[in-house]
Order: sequence, then structure tokens, then C-alpha cells
Amino acid sequence: MKLFVTMTDKFMSGWGLAAGKTNKYVVECDNGEQAETIMRNALKRPEMKHVSIRTSRPNYNAKNVLASFVTFNDLGDVWKR
Repeated sequence: MKLFVTMTDKFMSGWGLAAGKTNKYVVECDNGEQAETIMRNALKRPEMKHVSIRTSRPNYNAKNVLASFVTFNDLGDVWKR
């Protein structure tokens, strides 16, 4: 079952492509172990807020949200420890 770890990136929100928007970062995981690993590491990062695990792919249709979707396998080792 796919799981999705969602978070708000406070560092990237408000500038660049996210000017005037909230930057949401979503990691698609293949299982609970991957999702727990991503959540644990996201909670260690001061720029990541509102971290949660979802069972469905989030749909951000709001004009004030820029969403980035990646898979667990796309991420570097810093996220997978």
C-alpha cells in the first residue's frame, strides 16, 4: 500500500516558484517503514513543518500552494537513514 508523507517547507515557501505561496513537499512511499523513516527525518529538519502520513495522494488545487511530489527512491541518503 502506498503512503504519502506530506510537509510544509518553510524555507522554500514565499520565494522563487513559490513566491506568495506555501511550498508543500510530498514523498510517496511503498510501505510503512519508508514512511516512518521519512517522517522521522523530516521532523529533525527545522524548515519542515506540519509533517504527516496519509494513505491517499494529496490534491493541492489551491492557487496559494506549490506542491513537489517525489518518491522514496528519488531521495538521497540523508532522508533514508
